[in-house]
Amino acid sequence: MNATTHVYEPRGVARAVETGAAWLLGVLWVLPLVYAFWTAFHPGEYSTRFVLTAPLTLDNFVKAWHAAPFARYFVNTMALVTMVLAAQLVLVTLAAYAFARFEFPGRNVLFALVLVQLMIMPDVLIVENYRTMAALGIKDTILAIGLPYMASAFGIFLLRQTFKTIPRELDEAARVEGCSPLQVLWKVYVPLARPTYVAYALVSVSYHWNNFLWPLIITNSVETRPVTVGLQVFSATDQGIDWSIITAATILSVAPLLVAFLLFQRQFVASFMRAGIR
Repeated sequence: MNATTHVYEPRGVARAVETGAAWLLGVLWVLPLVYAFWTAFHPGEYSTRFVLTAPLTLDNFVKAWHAAPFARYFVNTMALVTMVLAAQLVLVTLAAYAFARFEFPGRNVLFALVLVQLMIMPDVLIVENYRTMAALGIKDTILAIGLPYMASAFGIFLLRQTFKTIPRELDEAARVEGCSPLQVLWKVYVPLARPTYVAYALVSVSYHWNNFLWPLIITNSVETRPVTVGLQVFSATDQGIDWSIITAATILSVAPLLVAFLLFQRQFVASFMRAGIR
């Protein structure tokens, strides 16, 4: 009896420590978001004071909306993430299918080069990407923002691993029925990899919605700036910084992602659970 107690006691303590650490990390993660919501929905004088009886207001959102052309920024951002995701899905699907099911000279070397791209931070290539966009004559365009990201090494790797788990018997059965390689891809592989596509789409949209440095460098006009770059309008210090308006503008920029997560959180979690690399 005592031996059993001594065996399970350390496990219980370890689990309690893990649970406490998880809660602590969760609270630390959500605190900035809680502060942003508090400040955005209250007058400026309460931005650094937590008073339960403080009046609620939407004036900060009205001021933020009129301080910058958010409608244009949202249109630009939606066009950007849609264009990039569409191109990525086509390119990574074809590349992953080739690496998973076709034998050709240099396949392993080419796949190794794809994996090397995972180790290179996109910021390292900013200068070369800028030169390339300038040479193509497409600076200050939405296409210039998205073009360097249309081929995703992460997407190729993720889909290749998923395609390799699909039984070859399904592939062979489709070919016996007279399907071409592209028809096999469309009718067999793509439907079975749908959870992986959903998971990857979430990662891609979230990343490009929040990307800041490259769009800041390659764009010069309101007509092409995404919403993250547009937020820099509120960082000007010549007239002081109003945290209430800044947080309201920030919530406006992340609201579509928050709403999407709240509406589809079950699908999000299920997709990531099923899309794990096996």
